[in-house]
Amino acid sequence: MKMPAILATVVGAGLVLLSWSQTWFDLVIEASTTGGVGDPIAVAGSIASPALAALGLAGLALVAALGIAGPGIRFVLGVLEVLLGGCVLLAASLTLADPVASVSPAVTDATGVAGAEPTAELVASVTATLWPVLAIVGGVLLVLAGLAVLVTGGRWPASTRRYSDSRMAAEDAAAGAVGRPASDRAIDDWDGLSRGDDPTDDDGEAAREPADARTQDIPAGPAGDDATASDDDADQSGDESPSGANR
Repeated sequence: MKMPAILATVVGAGLVLLSWSQTWFDLVIEASTTGGVGDPIAVAGSIASPALAALGLAGLALVAALGIAGPGIRFVLGVLEVLLGGCVLLAASLTLADPVASVSPAVTDATGVAGAEPTAELVASVTATLWPVLAIVGGVLLVLAGLAVLVTGGRWPASTRRYSDSRMAAEDAAAGAVGRPASDRAIDDWDGLSRGDDPTDDDGEAAREPADARTQDIPAGPAGDDATASDDDADQSGDESPSGANR
C-alpha cells in the first residue's frame, strides 16, 4: 500500500500545479468600457486561485518525506496530507462558486477599476474551463492518499539498507569463517601492493606468513634419522675399542 499512496500523492499534487498554470475562466468585459470591443480575456488559475501553487508544492514535498519517514512520522504526515487536500478542495470550490470575484484582479488589470462591486458591474460573462475541476480531482486524490497513509502507514516496510553496508556485512560474515574481517584483509592487500607483491599470487601470500607458523607442523625428516644413526655408530665404536687394546 506504500507505492499506491505515494503515487496518488504525486498525481494529486501534479494535477494541482498543472491546473494552477492553465486558464480557468474566459472573461468578457462590458463593451462600453473597452471602446466597443468585448474580446474574451483568459484568466489563469494563478490569478483566480493563487494559493494552489503553494499547496501543490507542499504535496510534492510530502512525497519525499513519506519515502524516508518512520511509522510515527508517517501518521503526522498523513494528517497533514488530508488537511492539504482539504485546502485544495476549499480553494478550488470557492473559486468556482464565485467566478466574478475570482476574476476581479483580471478586470482591474484590463480597466484600471478596483474594488469588488465596481469590477463586478463591468463583467459581462465568465465561462469556466475544465481546469478547476481537475484541481478538485487533485485535492480528492491528496485526501484519499492521506487517509491511506493514516490507515496503512504503520505497516509499511522499513527503508532498505545501503548496498555498501550489506556488502561489507556479507564480506565480514564470510571472513568470520577464517577468523579475519574483510577490512583487515583489505589493509593487508594494500600493504602487499606497497611492497610490490601480487595480491592474486598465493605464493606471495604464503611468503608473508610468519616463519614459525610454517615450521611448526614440519615432521621429522631424514636429518633426524641421520642423528640416530650417528649415535648408534658411536655406541658400536665404544664396544669395539677394548678388544682393539687387548690385541
